[in-house]
Amino acid sequence: MHAFDVLGDPVRRRILELLASGEQTSGAVTSVIQQEFGLSQPAVSQHLRVLRENGFASVRAEGTRRFYTVDTAPLRDVDQWLEQFRHVWSQRLDALETELARGKRMRRTRRSRGEDKESA
Repeated sequence: MHAFDVLGDPVRRRILELLASGEQTSGAVTSVIQQEFGLSQPAVSQHLRVLRENGFASVRAEGTRRFYTVDTAPLRDVDQWLEQFRHVWSQRLDALETELARGKRMRRTRRSRGEDKESA
């Protein structure tokens, strides 16, 4: 399965977000996903399996509990692929930063002149 096929599913993306904060038990992941998406435990397990089999997550057993973590290798591959597009949004973000700085500068100038009036 291609990385974008794995990441194309909102449930799997959410699971990765949960795992990004640190190691999680399958029960903790299942609890959140059931609450947010209304999926059954077997359905969540299938999503965890897809992530595991495609290298996005790893699991370790401790007794009867399973602990999942993010495996960053496939995410680095996605990041490398996205690199070719960064210039597109970097230019726009630079322009936004310039406009925000210009707006702050104008507000400071107005305030120092006593022209800035708060509107409710």
